[in-house]
Amino acid sequence: MGPMTLVGVLSLAATPTAGQVTPTSLPASALPRTADGRPNLQGVWQVLNTAAWDIQDHNARAGVPAGQGVVEGNDIPYQAWAVAQKQKNFENRMTADPETKCFMPGVPRITYMPFPFQIVQTQKFTAIVYEYIHINRTIYTAGSQHPTGSIDWWMGDSRGRWEGDTLVVDVVHFNDQTWFDRAGNFHSDALHLVERYTLTDIDHINYEVTIEDPKVFTSSWKMRMVLYRRKEPHVQLLEYECFAYRADDEEARSLGK
Repeated sequence: MGPMTLVGVLSLAATPTAGQVTPTSLPASALPRTADGRPNLQGVWQVLNTAAWDIQDHNARAGVPAGQGVVEGNDIPYQAWAVAQKQKNFENRMTADPETKCFMPGVPRITYMPFPFQIVQTQKFTAIVYEYIHINRTIYTAGSQHPTGSIDWWMGDSRGRWEGDTLVVDVVHFNDQTWFDRAGNFHSDALHLVERYTLTDIDHINYEVTIEDPKVFTSSWKMRMVLYRRKEPHVQLLEYECFAYRADDEEARSLGK
């Protein structure tokens, strides 16, 4: 193999896709299923990416590993005013990021925090329990609608349905107090999400989320990533307590400055 051929092979091998969604899917008939015939999503799962720090492509900096983005096309369609706000958020991230104050990180950020979570399915709902600060979430799947009125919740209100073998979750009723990452990407209380959980084999779920927010973005956009089953013997969620960073704390300053 000559030098030019080797370079070509390396270049192709390094070509990324958003979220690195690459696991090979099993035939539908081979997927593990619950008693009611739905794909069995139950188990302990975790991402293997750096989206909690920055959902877009980013270089390493102090306390932050380099990472490939999970945003489709690596572009977020901010309105003009929101571009400036995002930059301000980034500059003040160590004190302005709500997660540094130990607030709930919201959806979808909780999915790609560097902590595991457990999925439990029933015929009427799917529950997700997160190791990070004991958060839990109920996705109602029996056909109920979102509650009416103006409601603001940290984790929103989740209503799910099955489209074939994909669990589709509609999430609304957010507050404006969470970010998408430590880099300052943000939203308003008009945030609307559509999540898609697709089991591709026993150990991988393709996760996709479509983001809409007419107060902040000019159009909808997507993130994609893979959720990996934790395979260790006797794996379980452990206890994690959050302690708010202080602006003068040396360790806090080292995380992302």
